[in-house]
Amino acid sequence: MIPENPHRDSTIPASQSSAPAAPLAEAELREALKRCSASTYTAACEFRRTGEIIHVAPIVRGVIERYVEPDLRGKFQNPDPALRLCEDLGLDSLSMMEIVLLAEEVLGISITHEELRQLHTLGEVQHFMECKLRGAPLPSPRAGSL
Repeated sequence: MIPENPHRDSTIPASQSSAPAAPLAEAELREALKRCSASTYTAACEFRRTGEIIHVAPIVRGVIERYVEPDLRGKFQNPDPALRLCEDLGLDSLSMMEIVLLAEEVLGISITHEELRQLHTLGEVQHFMECKLRGAPLPSPRAGSL
């Protein structure tokens, strides 16, 4: 898990929220996350209710875990932020696009292809989503990621 910075606000100010104009209703959210763990759905509901960033990491992990092969899902018991999406979790470009679409739907954000290309680890994805939701500057691309 990425260490929380005590100097950053843990909720999304209404003026900086990237929430869509028409967020998913609870039934639609449940349907979108039906193949994710119950804890992912609970975190998504809590995030929607409170706007607290602390709920983003469990949502990101749950959405990614949904697309990981069953024999690799044990890596999510104590997830390491350094887990590489392709090399360690076996995700391909199609899975990554599906993850992006689901994350956009659940979190109400937009992720460009260029932004996606810069995300290589679980920790990078979590940090990126938190920055995007806060309206904070996005992480700089890693050397050699383009």
